[in-house]
Amino acid sequence: MFVDEVHIHVHAGHGGRGCLAFRREKRVPRGGPSGGDGGHGGSISIVASPHTNTLINYRFHPEFDAEKGQHGQGSNRTGHDGKDLELPVPLGTLVYEKSDDPDAPYRLIADLAHDGDRALVAKGGRGGMGNARFATATNRAPRKVQPGEPGEEKVLRLELKLLADVGLVGFPNAGKSTLISRISAARPKIADYPFTTLTPNLGVVGLSGDRSFIVADVPGLIEGAHRGQGLGHQFLRHLERTKVLVHLVDVTSVTGRHPVDDLNTVRRELELFQPTLAAKPQIVTANKIDAVDDEERVAALARRSSELGLPFFRISAVSGAGLPDLLEEMWRQLAAARQASATAIELPDGAGKDPDVQIPTR
Repeated sequence: MFVDEVHIHVHAGHGGRGCLAFRREKRVPRGGPSGGDGGHGGSISIVASPHTNTLINYRFHPEFDAEKGQHGQGSNRTGHDGKDLELPVPLGTLVYEKSDDPDAPYRLIADLAHDGDRALVAKGGRGGMGNARFATATNRAPRKVQPGEPGEEKVLRLELKLLADVGLVGFPNAGKSTLISRISAARPKIADYPFTTLTPNLGVVGLSGDRSFIVADVPGLIEGAHRGQGLGHQFLRHLERTKVLVHLVDVTSVTGRHPVDDLNTVRRELELFQPTLAAKPQIVTANKIDAVDDEERVAALARRSSELGLPFFRISAVSGAGLPDLLEEMWRQLAAARQASATAIELPDGAGKDPDVQIPTR
């Protein structure tokens, strides 16, 4: 089961209390205070791990408590610290903390996009000091100790956004699952009815020269997806991390829709959901050309792509026709996007206008 959003409750360990004790040993006159400190409570961290790809474990186990610190003991013995707790999550997980703001009930505290990224979400309580800590020259027998501090307690929301380079978008039954199964080792469910894909699928595409990139197949979009209609709205956020979008358009007459209308609808839904999605580099593909019954439908889609300034390809995900050229274009667009991202820097005020301002380069 693919789960990409869960709510969990975390409770760090309490610190142990300090000990009230005095030395009582033979031949040791005036032994004095000997109460040790309490141990610190365990903290809870969330860690990005490549060995997990879903949040399903947290749906059925939403409560997490770190170990408490042990109490201090006599003879100046400090209690053991509680063990820290680490919660592994998939790469690309966003961590939100519940807040008291009614306008923003959750605030983002961490974006775990890389292997090993971690976020301390609940800090363990500090252990209390024993009475030996309070001994002074004027108070040689203190009877004062500290209780352990409570550990932090929080309600968190974990939201997964898949890390993919290229996203496949389109209406249900446009052929996205067939395409990803053809160009990668992914084996999603493929059938001749709408909404066959109920969860996103990832596939690694390998090209010559040790080139590779990750493709995401997102459940089909329909008009009104940004408002919650259909299934695509649940997974549109997985496209936010992609660098290139590929529109798969069914150009056969079986759908009863016009290909140009399909392209315009999907682009509009992306714009309404997140304007930055519509600004990403995009490629338009006329799929199922091996079953075309009206060439004018393909020509109209090509003209619309030209108007938008988007590359256009004719392909058949089933037969493989046109796929090599499409994959090379995906790579070109992706390489350009990566280069732009790598060289993009925040310019200081006035930079580019004053020749004396030096802009650092990477």
